[in-house]
Amino acid sequence: MSATIDEAADVARERARKSSFYRAMAILPRDKRDAMFEIYSFCRAVDDIADEGGDKETKKAGLEAWRCAIEALYSGGHAGLAAGLVMPLREFGFAREDFLAVIDGMEMDVDSDIVAPDAATLDLYCDRVASAVGRLSVRVFGMPEDDGVALAHHLGRALQLTNILRDIDEDASIGRLYLPRENLAAAGVMDPTPEKVAAMGDLDAVCLPLLAQAKDHFEKADAIMAERPRDEIRAPKIMSLAYGAIWRKLAARGFAKPRETIKTPKLTLIGAILRYGFF
Repeated sequence: MSATIDEAADVARERARKSSFYRAMAILPRDKRDAMFEIYSFCRAVDDIADEGGDKETKKAGLEAWRCAIEALYSGGHAGLAAGLVMPLREFGFAREDFLAVIDGMEMDVDSDIVAPDAATLDLYCDRVASAVGRLSVRVFGMPEDDGVALAHHLGRALQLTNILRDIDEDASIGRLYLPRENLAAAGVMDPTPEKVAAMGDLDAVCLPLLAQAKDHFEKADAIMAERPRDEIRAPKIMSLAYGAIWRKLAARGFAKPRETIKTPKLTLIGAILRYGFF
């Protein structure tokens, strides 16, 4: 078992190095850092299954294998794919339901390409693929249960909505459209075909309400973090600042074509790490 765990740790560390937020994770004490690497590695693995090539049956089998591994992790069996999570689970007491929620979120993309979900379905998707990850992470950060769950709720949704608004064209190229049908209908868009929506000259009427929702979630997350000790909120604060910069770029750019690609601002990320990572 120890060799398997060591191998999993190496894989997790290498996967994490490819993340924009590697430095935000790396500043944590070793046990917390390694736990965050494992959470990221798990999320990256199931996301790759959902997004990479392959037929639906192969993808569902891949996600089911992870579901079985998580169940084994909690039942004391051979964790297999989840071997790297054995020690972090003992240390931080993650809830099994949060790992399974992430897998369920990925399966939403596999079952059928998401196209103009209703607002409730979009919120469920955001909870599974983002806020559930936050609920795992806040246990590592050491936040009290109520504050941690609330932060995961708001920051997870803020980040995921920002991702959705940033990636409209990229998602459309693979047949997905995460903009809610209520927003499309209110803007007079009756045909939700992803390529057609992405080709529209101006999507401000569809996207600005979602941008406002993201802002509200950012503000509520920041209010929670403002009341917590600095050591508890270093990593989530860095993520909030980095994605807040992306949000501001989206607000300034708008959603009319041509929509220039917006990436994580490196200077903002470095500044956030310097501000919250070391002092």
